[in-house]
Amino acid sequence: MNQDYIIADEWAIIEEGFERERVESSESLFSLGNGAMGQRANFEEQYTGQTFQGSYIAGVYYPDKTRVGWWKNGYPEYFAKVLNAPNWIGINVLVDGEPLDLNTCKAVEHYRRELNMREGWYRRSFEATLPGGARIAVNATRFLSFELDELGAISYEVTPLRGEVSLEFTPYLDSGITNEDSNWDDKFWNTTDVIADGKQAFIKAHTMKTHFDTCTYMQSRLFLQGKEVSQEPEPTKEALWVGHTYKTKVKKGERATLQKFGGYTVSRNHDPETLMDAARKVMKKADEIGFQGLLERQAQAWAEIWEMSDITIEGDVRAQQGIRFNIFHLNQTYTGKDSRLNIGPKGFTGEKYGGSTYWDTEAYCIPFYMATKDQEVARKLLKYRFNHLDKAIENARKLGFKDGAALYPMVTMNGEECHNEWEITFEEIHRNGAIAFAIYNYYRYTGDYSYIPEMGLEVLIGIARFWKQRATFSEHKKKYVILGVTGPNEYENNVNNNWYTNYLAQWCLRYTLEQLLKVKDGYREEYDRIIGHTKLTEKETSAWKKVADNLYFPYSEEHGVYLQQDNFLDKELITVENLDKSQRPINQKWSWDRILRSPYIKQADTLQGFYIFEDHFTLEELERHFDFYEPFTVHESSLSPCVHSIQAAKLDRMEQAYTFYLRTSRLDLDDYNKEVKEGLHITSMAGTWMSIVEGFGGMRILNDKLSFTPRIPKNWKSYSFKINFRHRILKVTVSHQKTSFILDGKEEMSIRVNGERLVLKPQLMAEV
Repeated sequence: MNQDYIIADEWAIIEEGFERERVESSESLFSLGNGAMGQRANFEEQYTGQTFQGSYIAGVYYPDKTRVGWWKNGYPEYFAKVLNAPNWIGINVLVDGEPLDLNTCKAVEHYRRELNMREGWYRRSFEATLPGGARIAVNATRFLSFELDELGAISYEVTPLRGEVSLEFTPYLDSGITNEDSNWDDKFWNTTDVIADGKQAFIKAHTMKTHFDTCTYMQSRLFLQGKEVSQEPEPTKEALWVGHTYKTKVKKGERATLQKFGGYTVSRNHDPETLMDAARKVMKKADEIGFQGLLERQAQAWAEIWEMSDITIEGDVRAQQGIRFNIFHLNQTYTGKDSRLNIGPKGFTGEKYGGSTYWDTEAYCIPFYMATKDQEVARKLLKYRFNHLDKAIENARKLGFKDGAALYPMVTMNGEECHNEWEITFEEIHRNGAIAFAIYNYYRYTGDYSYIPEMGLEVLIGIARFWKQRATFSEHKKKYVILGVTGPNEYENNVNNNWYTNYLAQWCLRYTLEQLLKVKDGYREEYDRIIGHTKLTEKETSAWKKVADNLYFPYSEEHGVYLQQDNFLDKELITVENLDKSQRPINQKWSWDRILRSPYIKQADTLQGFYIFEDHFTLEELERHFDFYEPFTVHESSLSPCVHSIQAAKLDRMEQAYTFYLRTSRLDLDDYNKEVKEGLHITSMAGTWMSIVEGFGGMRILNDKLSFTPRIPKNWKSYSFKINFRHRILKVTVSHQKTSFILDGKEEMSIRVNGERLVLKPQLMAEV
């Protein structure tokens, strides 16, 4: 049974009624971020119930020593952890001397949370009866500024409902925090200074080992009935904590409001000696604008984001809420401002997966950012990998590869591999192919070839060298084989000839050879520089071609399908439909040994290849493979439903495509995988966007032109989306009767719709 407490709304995530067992899930769902920092939706006031405290700073991490039963050569020395940063949101509240704590209140009524996605703020309101009998109403609003991305703001209102009460507000900073996710319970932070200065306070701290210097800061003001109270707070300092206490009496019906600005300045962006000064400047600017002004600018910033990235769905509120929730969190997680940053699978919503970069960025996220922002944002994501090329070569060298072979990490913060599961670290090498495919995909979409001679070709050479060395010539098969791998289906480890991995390897080798010729022909100066730097020879490229032309692909004549790996047909082929429902999800019910021997597929594997290389195969081949593999797929990866939705739509199986779409768009809202309390699935949210644009909209790049094959679920009236294609904005609206296009630009553009050419003129609607 999936959770169903989130109220359906087109522009908001809404929870009504206080339930202790939902607190941690809601902390994930109502999370905030602005690209530079983020936080789970923890309560401002004290809470003694079960909670998962989490505030995070982009790019700040700790190399937590790997924890394994025994060491293997080449094993990563650490698993990078996004760090729970010093807490700046806290506001202790005393009512007639009693702490406000929803875990101990006699009653909590009219409890409501709202995450307003249109304007980018989070609000919580409730009425509480404390053990001593005092009854109050609370209304707390919070946001992380997109304009001043080192700043967060809170307005915390308390109104007595029975009579006059004595109120104490103590806004505080706390660096005595720990990570939920920690291998050895190491101390991650070293606090060096705690400062109280009037209505401002600061905590200076740096991370252990990585030495990121931070200044956590706050400023507070007290208002009564909207007018500021001229009261200097009483400071309290401890070794890891600083607070300011305001005391006041408030009559029944009167409103006491504590406004708090807070956030982080970090040595990634400032000289370590100037962090406090930088924090003061942010607070001064925030003061000048004011809380309400900042809130208005927040709404304006989000209006600009939604103008380009919104997808509208008419006639299905749950589907509309789902896609906007996904788009909202993608924009909270990564803004494209900083090429040193990337997209972690949990974003700013939790600590699982270390908060690091995976192949998800190249396979799933780049298309979203490429189409909904300027192409420079996608270029920065590719530059991120180029900047880590030397580390990728070093990673490969640790595993015994040589001569400039590059293996990009499965998980990374700085280019070093830091995943602590051997079957992933050593075997899930298909991630290398995702990096190369992203280079091709970027050029295919943007038409910007300059990335390849400037940066991309060197990346491709390193990857090609890896594939050549990773392949083994089998005397038995008289073919090159790739042994001991894990494909995208992580429910099979240490298999031979995973079809997806082999196909990617072949494509990478051939694509690199093509680009070498193209750069040699058109960018001779860059070509000479690259050949000089990489020392690439014709003998080496001939060896690449030999491997590519002679790679082995397991195939079943009986079923007419490529096999996921050599021994897939040796398994007991019981489909998911015939699996006892009490055994689901198998990753929570079965031993790993049983999972590995089963035919069950965690996410698209062979079908992942049919997705990214769909133009290599006929529709009949896709249908045959889809019908063979999908029945064995348990979709226990967040990355699974989106790919299957796109393929089902291509096969015109709209009911199935819609079911998969709802699952990917509401994966976290409905908690399909029973793990949302650990954080949201940010990278799969980009797959949700693809489900509509590539799946239902059928958007492709064919022969250097945009092409659409639009379809629509039967229970939708219409849907629309925008894409930025080569600096031209195109709005597409699909209904059951027609598809319309509006081009924003100065030049006409020809596209294909259902295979037919259509010429679009600027600002004029075209319909088919």
